[in-house]
Amino acid sequence: QVQLVESGGGLVQAGGSLSLSCAASGRAFSMYAMAWFRQAPGKGREFVAVIGSGGISTSYADSVKGRFTISRDNAKNTGYLQMNSLKPEDTAVYYCAANGYGTNRHAYDYWGQGTQVTVSS
Repeated sequence: QVQLVESGGGLVQAGGSLSLSCAASGRAFSMYAMAWFRQAPGKGREFVAVIGSGGISTSYADSVKGRFTISRDNAKNTGYLQMNSLKPEDTAVYYCAANGYGTNRHAYDYWGQGTQVTVSS
């Protein structure tokens, strides 16, 4: 069992940056791929980025490629999402997820409670 807690969300102006963290409990975190998803008001939960258990393999949604960076520190049981050049359309609740694969949200077993990111124009 893994519990995930996101932090770092907030309000930022367009063009600004935010760094999200996902703190995991449980020693198995380092065995799992970890992903970030987001959900805007009135929309479904969409894939943002995923990183393999070893922290080497990464993949991004086209909408964030070149602006967002996913990383992890298994020694600290923590994952990260660095978001640069933010746009108003990045406004959403951001969730971290673990023990899954790929871009399909249904493939992940563990989820955090989410953190709100709001980008003003």
